[in-house]
Amino acid sequence: MHIGTARTALFNWLFARHHGGKFLIRVEDTDRERSTDAAVRVLFDGFAWLELFSDEEPVFQFQRAPRHREVVEELLARGGAYRCFMSAEETEAAREQAKAEGRALRSPWRDRQPNDISAPAVVRFRVPDVEHVVVSDAVQGEVRFAAKDLDDLVLLRSDGTPTYNLAVVADDHDMGITHVIRGDDHLNNAARQALIYDALGWERPVFAHIPLIHGPDGAKLSKRHGAQSVGEFRDMGYLPEAMRNYLARLGWSHGDDELFSDEQAIRWFDLDQVGRAPSRLDFDKLAHVNAHWLRLADDDRLAKLTLEALMRRGHDLAEGDEDRLTRAVPFVKDRAKTILELADQCAFALSRRPLAFTDKAQAALTDEARDRLSRLRQRLGLFRSWDVFALEAEIKAFAEEEGVGMGKVGPPLRAALTGGAVSPDLAKILAALGQAESLARLDDALSSVA
Repeated sequence: MHIGTARTALFNWLFARHHGGKFLIRVEDTDRERSTDAAVRVLFDGFAWLELFSDEEPVFQFQRAPRHREVVEELLARGGAYRCFMSAEETEAAREQAKAEGRALRSPWRDRQPNDISAPAVVRFRVPDVEHVVVSDAVQGEVRFAAKDLDDLVLLRSDGTPTYNLAVVADDHDMGITHVIRGDDHLNNAARQALIYDALGWERPVFAHIPLIHGPDGAKLSKRHGAQSVGEFRDMGYLPEAMRNYLARLGWSHGDDELFSDEQAIRWFDLDQVGRAPSRLDFDKLAHVNAHWLRLADDDRLAKLTLEALMRRGHDLAEGDEDRLTRAVPFVKDRAKTILELADQCAFALSRRPLAFTDKAQAALTDEARDRLSRLRQRLGLFRSWDVFALEAEIKAFAEEEGVGMGKVGPPLRAALTGGAVSPDLAKILAALGQAESLARLDDALSSVA
């Protein structure tokens, strides 16, 4: 699922929730080569991760082909469509002639009655003889299209399969769709679809075409800009609530509000606040929004997500890892912007004994430091309140009794407990590791040879 598709789905979801309507999902799978089970699964995985669920059973367009053919028959009966028996070569020649004359394709079969309708043919839409097609768009305003630029599009291929513009009109009508909110790359389709609605005597839905998302440099979003799919953003460690918050602000605004909940977004969202200019993907702003939601997230949930990230990196789960991770997360989540950064911050808690020391950590473990650590280890072994605040007070009291500053206690203690890995404050390290693991790591450091 492309990030643009996700943003469009979110706008639909917010609009439906704001107005007390229904958010519906339709899989447009008439292109059978592209619509594999795997491709469809990726779409629904994206919806599930973003927590955007259809209010009714999702519709699969391909299954509705018989209904689409019924609609084509109705158009034929109304004179809004005609059978075209041009060969592929004749069609190409007619297209070239139309291009040379500065107009769209009009088939000679438009005004000709066939003698034998059993011969292979496509069914084309009959664009009415008007000067302009006017579409009232809730975002773009009134948009006018020259009718001469709209070809008599194929509604039904010669093998009986319906085409996109016909299928979506039939499905939107039958599903009771009142608002079609989609990317402005579909704006030209709106003119064609509006004419099909009119030809069938159906009421048009409200169209709302939102600008596309561009890269940070203002160019159309592409692979060179980095992540594009929802799955990539998930794997990079962003939270779904952060993505919803951030995507809502891409092309829509509520004053200067940048950080807001789903409930606030639902209360505020409407189409008159959607801009007409393309939005730019800003990874720094996304990281800022994600950091906000990381701080607010449940610690047990974050610990689970962090463990999954570590295991994707090849970490082998061992006894005690989950407990230490759960204890570590509250102490370090304010220092992370993504789950991957949180995994880096928590790595110290899952290091295997005996620890591998960095050069800097090894240098901190001098003979004097080891002697002092030995006395601290004995003291901590008798400690009963393994609470971060009590531990912090105990370390400070020890330094005072030793007659030294924390600069003589902190570095060797950190080295012994983490091997030099990124880590929080000393008391938080001890609290995250737990008493048994902390004492074992101290014992390893004291018994190692410099």
